Amino acid sequence: MPQYNYVALDARGQEATGLLEAASTNEAIGQLRQAGFFPTNVYEDAKSGPNGKVSRRAAKMARLKQPRAKTGIVLFQSKKVKPKVLMIFTRQLATLIDSGLPLLRSLNVLAKQERDAVLKRTINKLADGVQGGNTFSDALSLHPQIFNDLFVNMVRAGELGGVLEVVLNRLAEFQEKAAKIKGKVKSAMIYPAIVMSMAVAIMAFLLVFIVPKFEAIFHDMLGDRPLPAITTFVINVSKFVQNDWLVLIGGIVAVGAAYKFLGRTRGGKSVIDRFKLRMPLFGDLIRKTSISRFSRTLGTLVTSGVPILQALNITRETAGNAVIAKAISQVHDSVKEGES
Repeated sequence: MPQYNYVALDARGQEATGLLEAASTNEAIGQLRQAGFFPTNVYEDAKSGPNGKVSRRAAKMARLKQPRAKTGIVLFQSKKVKPKVLMIFTRQLATLIDSGLPLLRSLNVLAKQERDAVLKRTINKLADGVQGGNTFSDALSLHPQIFNDLFVNMVRAGELGGVLEVVLNRLAEFQEKAAKIKGKVKSAMIYPAIVMSMAVAIMAFLLVFIVPKFEAIFHDMLGDRPLPAITTFVINVSKFVQNDWLVLIGGIVAVGAAYKFLGRTRGGKSVIDRFKLRMPLFGDLIRKTSISRFSRTLGTLVTSGVPILQALNITRETAGNAVIAKAISQVHDSVKEGES
């Protein structure tokens, strides 16, 4: 039977290593959990396979597949953390606390094994804050670029109710569902994006190569007689694309810059978001996605013990659309005045 090396934490949070026999990696993990350990690394012993060759190869491949920490000098490093990395951190923290490990010890353990440089540094700061006497939610609130209001307020509710591990599990589930929905939305938008790109490419090809040939044919057939208005318009557009393509590119860049500038102003963002909701093909998808995010966020907050008014404020900030955020504000005001 194969043998497995393991690294695990005991009930006091102390690290333990050893060797055990099991039919598979999952069985080895199960044995460790039954014995009261929390396994952090389990891999097949290099000498347990036939002549050690297969197992050594497997162990080597396992080491190669593990992500390595980035080394060297980093001039420009992002201060944000990928959603998937944050989701894994949340799930691991919930598991450690649920197994009886103190919060501070759990943070120190996760900081040691974290490979994302930004999150590793942040976890160390969180541990320092908790050790200095701050609550976990207060320590999280000092890093708004990584932990948003939803995360901070849910953790605060979990601390007040004494169910931090339950709230962290809900947060991890929320992040997983959000990632799945985001993936589905991206998949749903691929086909329309491809169709629109092909339509633009075909239109450009017709205007640059085909329309000029038809212009010559019409000129030979009709001589000096005037062409229909729509035909004249298409020919003029073709000439503009051929002769003034730099102006066209400059116009596209200007529209993009104006879009970004307006998106940073309150009035401009409201106009843009209203237009998004009325767009053909994409408008209905954006509306359904925003409503789904609102329902999921509000449900998670209320279930975790966050008061309804505070939960509505948080969902308004995370709505992602100014029009829907305004509607949530109206709901908040109505509930505040006593309406159901």
